[in-house]
Amino acid sequence: MIILPAIDLKEGCCVRLEQGLMDKDTVYNDNPGEQARIWQDQGGEFLHIVDLDGAFAGVPKNKQAIKAIVKAIDIPSELGGGIRDMQTIEAYLELGIDRVILGTVAKENPALVEEACKKFPGQIVVGIDAKDGLVAVRGWADVTEKKATEMAKEMEGFGVEAIIYTDIARDGMMQGPNIEATKALAESINIQVIASGGLSTLDDIRRLIAIESSGVTGVITGKAIYSGAIDLREAVALTKGN
Repeated sequence: MIILPAIDLKEGCCVRLEQGLMDKDTVYNDNPGEQARIWQDQGGEFLHIVDLDGAFAGVPKNKQAIKAIVKAIDIPSELGGGIRDMQTIEAYLELGIDRVILGTVAKENPALVEEACKKFPGQIVVGIDAKDGLVAVRGWADVTEKKATEMAKEMEGFGVEAIIYTDIARDGMMQGPNIEATKALAESINIQVIASGGLSTLDDIRRLIAIESSGVTGVITGKAIYSGAIDLREAVALTKGN
């Protein structure tokens, strides 16, 4: 299992939100490149980046900050937020992002996911954000009638590299990830699942490692490492069995 430290971008700064609410943000660093280097230096193996403004606007909004991050690190990175067409996917991959994350568009235009997977095999990840097991889109503003497990199966059929599963109710709340729902989702498909939302202690990581055999191969952490609740070095060491 790998730990993916998160950088959430709002107006060019590294922030964290509570439950995806843009007016409930905390700014942690106004230099995204510097923050990316910090996570790399602390043992981060894969950087998870979200363009929050992009997620709400539906178009990329933090390109300069994203460029600065890519330039600052040697580890691979993945990026989501406002990626709704092939042109944007191509532009980010050309910029040096290793994997793009499709969220809202995966629900609203699955044909784009299928096309992107064919064109960029191994570089397309789908983010499924759920509330009570139902898919939420547009920066979590709209909860749909579609079950997360049903959508995950569809995406698997298109050839996506991984599913990032976020339980919205837990995100930024430091209440621990939804282990049961994450495990159930992972067991329903044959591609890797990355857990997201609510990580708050090293024990949470131990609980996720215990379900690794179900197909949960990674976990994203943001608020916990920014606030110091989890030491990133310790978390990485734990996944290595140290």
